[in-house]
Amino acid sequence: MLFFHSKTAAFSLQLPLKRPYLYTQKQNYVDVYMKWKKDRFFDSIEHIHRSIELKRIISLKNCFTEDPNGCIPISAVSKRGLEFDIPIKVARFLRQYPSIFEEFTGPEHNLPWFRLTPEAIEIDREEKRVYEECRVDLRERLKRFILMSKGKVLPLKIIQGMQWYLGLPAGFLQNPEVNLDGSFRVVEMEDGLKCLAVEGKGIVFSVIQRNSLKKGVYSGLSMEEAIPFPLFPSKGLRLKTKIENWLNEFQKLPYVSPYEDYSNLDPNSDLAEKRVVGFLHELLCLFVEHSAERKRLLCLKKYFGLPQKVHKAFERHPLMFYLSMKNKTCTAILKEAYCDKLSIGRHPLLRVRKKYISLIKESEVILKSRRINNRSVNQITVGKDLDSDFESDSVNEEGRIEMAECS
Repeated sequence: MLFFHSKTAAFSLQLPLKRPYLYTQKQNYVDVYMKWKKDRFFDSIEHIHRSIELKRIISLKNCFTEDPNGCIPISAVSKRGLEFDIPIKVARFLRQYPSIFEEFTGPEHNLPWFRLTPEAIEIDREEKRVYEECRVDLRERLKRFILMSKGKVLPLKIIQGMQWYLGLPAGFLQNPEVNLDGSFRVVEMEDGLKCLAVEGKGIVFSVIQRNSLKKGVYSGLSMEEAIPFPLFPSKGLRLKTKIENWLNEFQKLPYVSPYEDYSNLDPNSDLAEKRVVGFLHELLCLFVEHSAERKRLLCLKKYFGLPQKVHKAFERHPLMFYLSMKNKTCTAILKEAYCDKLSIGRHPLLRVRKKYISLIKESEVILKSRRINNRSVNQITVGKDLDSDFESDSVNEEGRIEMAECS
């Protein structure tokens, strides 16, 4: 039975099976402008804001590790800048990181060659050990990612686009016999698009549901239970009264797991909004840095049933997400991962990435030292030139004086 009410633009469904979408679905959100508030804490997390830079470095690093000699001429990678998303010449990029890439003269024609430094080789070995020891964890993250999609199937190109965020190695999907188990299968869509499907068995709990079970605020027996999202206000951030009132009611709505069927949700209702926010929370929980460039997530709309303006969800929930504008891009950060570190499991690859970042910072110190030394050498050279000019001027002047006396 359907009941419509014109003033609230709401409708109710009365059916035997009680699921969240069978209750009143309405939209009460008040679109009030909220001024963006800068948060220095989230803007200072290095492994988030150096992630793009690090991705380029590791892509190049893999070229060296794949070579049997461990070293390559610059000609082998000089024209692959677009592939690695490097905005400058590859040779110049490599020279920016002397603590990772070591330059030397090649065996022929005096061409520049590069190899990894001993420190970079050691971190690369550790990275490979992590991939080997944590293969099950990485596989589980990929499985959860696919289980949230429509039909539990995703195109390989979408998965490859999210590989860096999920922490999967470059050749993870190229070796399915080793990296994937029997629950995965490669399928082909009608348009010839290759996809990876997962067979979902049993109930899959999200991070929010698991944490609520531990705290005893969620039983897991009923799908109509309201689980409030964990909120972490930034210093100096105050919500307008209308938005705060809406948020209080929003928190009381039934929690819609991102692993549940959402086909019966009204896309314009607050309940659908809660499902979208829950999906974004779970997605960032799976990522290495619990963050991502916002524009990179837009390609997921079609496959995860997200609204056209899904990016607005980050703006409407500033107590859950922080939008950083550093590095001329917009990065969405899950606040809970950094304000309550025990609630979300740490990605096994994060420690390795932090070690690479320490080498990046070491490179900056080396380059700064070189600039200072070059400046000192230039000053000494200029000083010597001035002295020699002064001496020659003195000699010329004395010569002229002597000639004047003789005359």
